Amino acid sequence: MTIRTTIRLLLAAVLLATATSAFAQDEPAAAPADDTPEVASRELRLNGAKIHYLEAGEGPTVLLLHGQRFSAETWRELGTLELLARQGYRAVALDLPGFGGSEPSEEPPEQFLASVLPLLADSPAVVVSPSMSGRFSFPLLVRRPGFVAGFVAVAPVGVQENLASVHGMDLPALLIWGENDKVVPLRDARALGEALPNSRQVILKGAGHPSYLDATAEFHRELLLFLRALSE
Repeated sequence: MTIRTTIRLLLAAVLLATATSAFAQDEPAAAPADDTPEVASRELRLNGAKIHYLEAGEGPTVLLLHGQRFSAETWRELGTLELLARQGYRAVALDLPGFGGSEPSEEPPEQFLASVLPLLADSPAVVVSPSMSGRFSFPLLVRRPGFVAGFVAVAPVGVQENLASVHGMDLPALLIWGENDKVVPLRDARALGEALPNSRQVILKGAGHPSYLDATAEFHRELLLFLRALSE
């Protein structure tokens, strides 16, 4: 083999290696496995009315209610459903009657959750109740306390009207208020804390009435701390 032939072979090998390298760089990288929990849209029927909810994860049930201007979708948008699912909980965000994907129901607000909860969970649930949903959650605490494993009151309406009914109830409770809440005043948080001896109050700095929107990270942290304490 002549020197000229040897050089040609070496040049061909270099060109081949360069082309192979360029081709490899153009290949798309393998996509990482997607471990995002699935959020499923589901519905049930209650006395003929469609009731819609979102569900994610497995484990103890955390029932997420909503306020007047919101819906179950709010908890998906905030990442709450996925967060709870990753932490080993079954998160259920419920559209209250006439909101989101739920039809109006003939069930009165004071009876609605007592009727629907047995269809959603086969064991007591932690109930997260912001604002308007207090019209539904407080009657549940009074009428069916055995359905509730823990109560997360996020400035719910109806505190003053229900103080006498819940006074002295040995229910684990987390009371979350925004520092700048102009709808449900901080005095209601203090009054509810005095009525529920097994409760803890958290005031989120700089947050308004929907404090979970203004201070989402802090809200999630306090919620998870409360849930973990329930299992200890």
